[in-house]
Amino acid sequence: MESESLWEKHAQWWQDEFTDGADVEYVEQIIPLALHLLDGCDRILDIGTGEGQIARALAQAGSTVVGVDPTWSQIEVAVDRSASSSYYSVGDAAAVPHASDAFDAVIACLVFEHLDRVQEPFAEIARVLRSGGRFALFLNHPLLQTPGSGWIDDHMVEPPDQYWRIGPYLTETHLVEEVRKDVFIPFVHRPLHRYINALGDAGLVVREMHEPAPPAGFIDKNPFYGAASSIPRLAVLVCERDGRVELAGAGSE
Repeated sequence: MESESLWEKHAQWWQDEFTDGADVEYVEQIIPLALHLLDGCDRILDIGTGEGQIARALAQAGSTVVGVDPTWSQIEVAVDRSASSSYYSVGDAAAVPHASDAFDAVIACLVFEHLDRVQEPFAEIARVLRSGGRFALFLNHPLLQTPGSGWIDDHMVEPPDQYWRIGPYLTETHLVEEVRKDVFIPFVHRPLHRYINALGDAGLVVREMHEPAPPAGFIDKNPFYGAASSIPRLAVLVCERDGRVELAGAGSE
């Protein structure tokens, strides 16, 4: 698939820019929030684990963590950097290579906005979760980080105005973005209701939603964003597997 080949091609970009302490949002916000939300979960599946930085942090906190990612170049690095209680394999979110009811929790961090479909992966997550298990879904905020959104300094009015422009939120958009020179990454924008409804269809009930402000380190590194510091970049949906729902997922047993 084109999207998988792009991730394979640009795995080094991701590793250099976002892992091993390079990205302040992961260090100050994403990893600490993941640790908080999944505290006490014994066996965790990390969907779209990449080179495994979240899996390693969860393992170091005492959980047994299994990371799955479709990109060989990421999994090879994850294995090299792995903690003693984290394990990795190449796999697809729509066909998770693990048994039903195998995990206390699942996490997917900044993954689903790069997947063409959500129904099948959510069904698979529900399948591998035990009844009452927790799913933490981290997203680029679907409303406030819509393609075309951004901080506007409007000098065409008097007095000048400043505001956060929101792009075409209700339009589901599949893009291949040039995130830096010659680095192209697939991105899918969906309105928030698409995620919530698909989660419900899969038997995953939303229990909490978090919209944290950008962390201080990000504002320090990106002073142009300071005026928009009340605009969250992240949305986190915390779900519970509803044991009363008959599951339709069909992955490996």
